[in-house]
Amino acid sequence: MKYVITGATGHLGRQITRQLAQRVAPEEMTLGVHTPSKATEFVQRGMTVLPLDYQDVTSLVASLRQADVAIYVPSKSHDSFSRVSEFENVVTAAEQAQVKHLLVMGFIADQVNNPFDLSAFYGYVPRRLAASTLDYTVVRNALYADPLVPYLPELIAHGNVIYPMGDASLSFISLAESAAAFAQLAVTPPLWHQPIYTLTQERSYTMPALAEVLSTASEAKIGYAPVTLPQFAALYNEGNEGHMLASMYAGGAQGLLATVSADFRQIMGRPAQSLPDFLSATLAK
Repeated sequence: MKYVITGATGHLGRQITRQLAQRVAPEEMTLGVHTPSKATEFVQRGMTVLPLDYQDVTSLVASLRQADVAIYVPSKSHDSFSRVSEFENVVTAAEQAQVKHLLVMGFIADQVNNPFDLSAFYGYVPRRLAASTLDYTVVRNALYADPLVPYLPELIAHGNVIYPMGDASLSFISLAESAAAFAQLAVTPPLWHQPIYTLTQERSYTMPALAEVLSTASEAKIGYAPVTLPQFAALYNEGNEGHMLASMYAGGAQGLLATVSADFRQIMGRPAQSLPDFLSATLAK
């Protein structure tokens, strides 16, 4: 078998690579990466590393050629047009390279009425794949729980969760759990009959409930006092991400980030790690 992972040195891609290496021989793994020097760890383990540029179909075809399973993790960009353009290249290359099965990272903020800046891309992904010649599976992630840990000191300083969410709730999954599910899907063809999976924990959290979980984890009193969407965008505009982040919570306030699914349990045979357990385990490291 030949397994290909694109974006294998990013946050999710690196964890998928490590998870897949627990399930298949490293010689069966090819990693397409933008900067091969960042993949030294994997070369030393016997994996093939090839340079990959999402804007260069030739490099994509070279990485994806004759893959039994290819896993596509999108690059980090802040607008749907850039990502759709990138994805068009990936689909074109995957068809030319005769990829047998393509796993694609999605996100739960893909609804047609979602104001999130990237919802157009995430909504486009399954529709474009349906129009392709590819055999595929879309794996939709909930919000990553991981950023809550480095965010805790700031929340403690504020004394409050400040997400502009109103009474709506958020659903989470950790990077490690998402990566494990991707790897398990990659090696389990009987699961491919379902074209879309959604990875979440077993429940979602309103902001007061999230504040309570974070209070327990940090042993500090954290409440809920939301700022406005413009205030949130201004507060978190590092790298010009403010509008994108605020638009995500605008969708969240409409209840569009509250999805809870049993798909993780279906893939892994167990429930996803709960948010309190994730926080406790991570903070204990």
